[in-house]
Order: sequence, then structure tokens, then C-alpha cells
Amino acid sequence: QTYICFASMGKDYHNHRKVYKTPRRPFEKERLDQELKLLGEYGLRCKREVWRVKYTLAKIRKAARELLTLEAKDPRRLFEGNALLRRLVRIGVLDEDRMKLDFVLGLKVEDFLERRLQTQVFKLGLAKSIHHARVLIKQRHIRVRKQVVTVPSFMVRLDSQKHIDFSLRSPFGGGRPGRNK
Repeated sequence: QTYICFASMGKDYHNHRKVYKTPRRPFEKERLDQELKLLGEYGLRCKREVWRVKYTLAKIRKAARELLTLEAKDPRRLFEGNALLRRLVRIGVLDEDRMKLDFVLGLKVEDFLERRLQTQVFKLGLAKSIHHARVLIKQRHIRVRKQVVTVPSFMVRLDSQKHIDFSLRSPFGGGRPGRNK
């Protein structure tokens, strides 16, 4: 008898790290209610999706706080600060006229959740509800530019926002009709 081990068939070149952090206090009523509200409003699958965004925001705020401790003319603060601000403006979380590190500390979880593909599909009117938007994305009906995207949490950049549409192979976008009576 020979056993084939599929785990060692190829090299895994990914760096795996946690992308979310569980809350310190698991049963805080106020936080639980707030998370549940976000889940319903943005059509999220589980609390982990909220925690993931919170963790991303925490890392961004930490970087901004660290840069704010440096002198205003410090080359590191200028370079890394500009890179951080440009990145946030590009995904549409920060406005062009608020490109200062102080405004980064004022960002909220909702700013990031607004930029998800799922929310954008619903806001553009391609889906009847936020939950319908998630289903359309998972079932390969939505493309961003020429690329079909199947990840509801895909962060839509400002320049890509105009190019969200039904995919060409989808029955909604002029492909073959699906089930028809």
C-alpha cells in the first residue's frame, strides 16, 4: 500500500498570518449590538468580517499615530505619510481635501465597509438588496472592468467604481439565458 501525501505535493509560497483579531471581551452588550447592526446594514456573513475590517483600520491608525510622533519635516514621515494617504485616497476611504495624517485617525469602520464591492453593487442598483448583491458576486455575475470578481469584500478603488457591471457571460449582462420557462 502506498500513501500519497497531498500536503507535500507543492511548495506553499504564502505567508499566512491572522487577518482579524477577536475582541478582548466576548460578551460586551454594546459592542455585540453595534456589530450586529453592521452585519445587517452591510450584509456581512459573520462577525469575523467586521473584525477583519477593524483590524485593518487599527493597523492603519497605528501607522498614522507612529508617523505623527515624528517631526513634520522628517523624511520618513513625509515619505511614508504620503504613501499611506495616497493609498487611502485611492480606495476612496479618505477625501482628496482631507489628505492629512490627523484625518486618518478619524476614520471609521463604516468608511471601509462602504468601499466593499458588495455595498457598491447594491448602491449602483445592480442588486435588489445588499444580500442579493452578495449572491450576484459569488455567482460570477459581476465584473470590475474586464475581470470577473467573486469576492464580496473586494475593495473598490475610486477609478474602478465606474466600471462595475454585469459580466459578459452572465444572463444579466447579455450572455446566454439561464433557466427560462
